[in-house]
Amino acid sequence: MKVAEAVGRALCAAGVCQVFGVVGSGNFHLTNAMVAAGARFVAARHEGGAATMADAYARISGTVAALSVHQGPGLTNAMTGVAEAAKSRTPLLVLAAEVTEPRSNFHVDQDALARAVGAVPLRITSAELAVEQARAAVERALHERRTVLLNLPLRVQALDVPEGALAQAVQAEQTTPPRERTAVEPSSDDVAALLQVLERARRPVFVAGRGARSPGGRAALEALAERCGALLATSAVARGLFHGNPWSLDVSGGFSSPLTAELIGAADVIVGWGCTLNMWTMRHGRLIGADTTVVQVDDDASALGAQREIRLGVTGDVELTARRALETGGAGERQGYRTAATAEAITARVCWRNVPYEDTSSRERIDPRTLSIALDDILPAERVIGVDSGNFMGYPTMYLSVPDENGFCFTQAFQSIGLGLATTIGAALARPDRLAVAALGDGGAMMGAVELDTVRRLGLPMVVVVYNDDAYGAEVHHFGPDGYPLETVEFPPTDIAAVARGYGFEAVTVRARTDLKAVEDWVAGPRSAPLLIDAKVTRDRGAWWLEEAFRGH
Repeated sequence: MKVAEAVGRALCAAGVCQVFGVVGSGNFHLTNAMVAAGARFVAARHEGGAATMADAYARISGTVAALSVHQGPGLTNAMTGVAEAAKSRTPLLVLAAEVTEPRSNFHVDQDALARAVGAVPLRITSAELAVEQARAAVERALHERRTVLLNLPLRVQALDVPEGALAQAVQAEQTTPPRERTAVEPSSDDVAALLQVLERARRPVFVAGRGARSPGGRAALEALAERCGALLATSAVARGLFHGNPWSLDVSGGFSSPLTAELIGAADVIVGWGCTLNMWTMRHGRLIGADTTVVQVDDDASALGAQREIRLGVTGDVELTARRALETGGAGERQGYRTAATAEAITARVCWRNVPYEDTSSRERIDPRTLSIALDDILPAERVIGVDSGNFMGYPTMYLSVPDENGFCFTQAFQSIGLGLATTIGAALARPDRLAVAALGDGGAMMGAVELDTVRRLGLPMVVVVYNDDAYGAEVHHFGPDGYPLETVEFPPTDIAAVARGYGFEAVTVRARTDLKAVEDWVAGPRSAPLLIDAKVTRDRGAWWLEEAFRGH
């Protein structure tokens, strides 16, 4: 057995069952070995798309996914997606063939590439250690929540596995996958300090982030919030976690509705649960009052206070910490922030779709708010949404509801445009029971259009919504008011619906609410082909969150 086959089989035995990639000569045997061992391989049309598909799949499924790429350019093509995954601490395994001879045209310092974006570089160094090193890479990704680049030198891949190591490989296939990451237990002193803060709080707000997206995270936080009278909010990446809770404020930060910002800004205690409380989530600190006590709970001690000054930092798993606080604290419930007036306001005004607005639709273009509200009503509620980056992104993020935290995939840690379609493909494969909805701007749609082929080839009944303003709208609205020339960021009209039909999609161009009848028909029909909506949206103003975003550049 060659090393390439032994590694592929070992990775599958370690629980890596979903692989995305583009296959070349360097990763051909490894990828085929994984498929033969039972893994599912999805061929993307570009390594960048494959990387983001794997990232999204890992986020939504809660498993370690793999990306398989050719040496050199295969890896460099994938690097934006790898950077997004690494910055988001996605447990992801990047399997990259490698040439070690500097004279080769494929040679590049792949370790340096990984470190540059925050990924962990590892390597298969010998036939004797190959199986052990492959399993160690999976454990590193899983236990440390890291994106790991596993380099596979071509000369090592081609070696025969020695008899003793071969027996080890067979034994590895019969063992269970690595254990899950062990939840970090908070100290009793930290739990007591947290309870003291909560007992004094009159207007507490819990803001849950990525670290709260565990199977029992919602229930634990809701129970503790009920006891101390806290309102509930999330960061963008955890949107949907408190869906349906009457005390939910939805997303905290730049996307917040006016009422959400008002209530968080008036809090006397803010507790970030698995949330860094960064500039996006706290509006560069403006959502934190001068006398507000800020607490952060995270199982990574290095994250505490990394983004802003905090009064108390608790090192511990979110669910465990909330449970320990419930067990230790008194049984009585306090009103806190949960007054009748607050409840009435939340019901009436916390959702953006309930906030009055002037509809700026014209005969040629539809207001993105009007579009988003209509789509929210038309599309099935059981959905999983992937959102690209750009001026438009706040509309689908906040106007399209999601059933829970696994209904929203937000690959925005690196803030790259062009990842939205691949994000939604990965999320769709992780949740085939839900309708997948990709929300893209025209810029990101054209960047990632090659993966429309992947959607059609996989037979995904996906809806792709393109908020098409024929421009890089963020730059238009940021620089335009100051009189700068905009020719470099504006484009002639593109018939993106025609592009989609070329890939085998059903497609509709939307300029008015009445044009959405075709979408209603598609939802009611057999959905035998994916649907693309080329929505010509108004371009007279920037989104409400835009200037907030540019302050973070």
